[in-house]
Amino acid sequence: MTFGQRLLGCLLLLPMTLASDPVPVRNVEGTFQGFLVLRSEEGKVLASGNLTQVVHGSKGVAHLVFHFKDGSVDDETAVFTEQGTFRLISDRHIQRGPAFPKPMDVEMNTVSGKVTVHYSDKGRAKVETTQMDLPNDLANGIIVDLLKNIAPDAKETKLSWVAATPKPRVVKLVITPEGEDTFSIVGRAEKATRFDIKVDIGGVAGVIAPLIGKQPGDIHVWIAHGAAPAFVKSEGAQYFGGPAWRMELSSPVW
Repeated sequence: MTFGQRLLGCLLLLPMTLASDPVPVRNVEGTFQGFLVLRSEEGKVLASGNLTQVVHGSKGVAHLVFHFKDGSVDDETAVFTEQGTFRLISDRHIQRGPAFPKPMDVEMNTVSGKVTVHYSDKGRAKVETTQMDLPNDLANGIIVDLLKNIAPDAKETKLSWVAATPKPRVVKLVITPEGEDTFSIVGRAEKATRFDIKVDIGGVAGVIAPLIGKQPGDIHVWIAHGAAPAFVKSEGAQYFGGPAWRMELSSPVW
């Protein structure tokens, strides 16, 4: 590990104060199930996925899981409410297997403010529990729901995100629409808004990160808007420092 990497690691431990900007509910979420595929930048199939969401009243549970060909698993469950604005209640994100150089199991509860990170360090299992003042605009586990409720003409939206590396830290996601792209469904042309998501580490750490090559890359997400906005595709890293993978909808094959 270089001096710069150690310096960034220390700076990431510093506390930050971030303004909250919850996303208003423009489209009430419902119960659904969708099938996904995860591909490498070269188009190679890495994993098959399943996204389910169950809503009871104003509370929803979103569950996204990917099963990789090499046996790895990426599994996240988020509980949220949609009463005027979206509010994350809890989130648990598990990444394990050969696809993830640093497997993790991160649990957070916005009511108690407790964030627990299970990780491995030099082959030894470790647990870090941190008490945090979590903002009410957290996007962990519900980013797609939030993007479906951001207007395509919104200039910029900032949301909070808990990043665990493995010490948890709140960073900002800066979301901007980049225009429309065209895709087709059985030959019929449709349009989707392309959103760019930048990770703003903030503070001194945010200045140092790009200089030592540790600034997370941008993520792009395509949302088909209209009467019922829907996720179409995303491209970006699934973990800190990881390669850009492409997530797309998949259809059953009989």
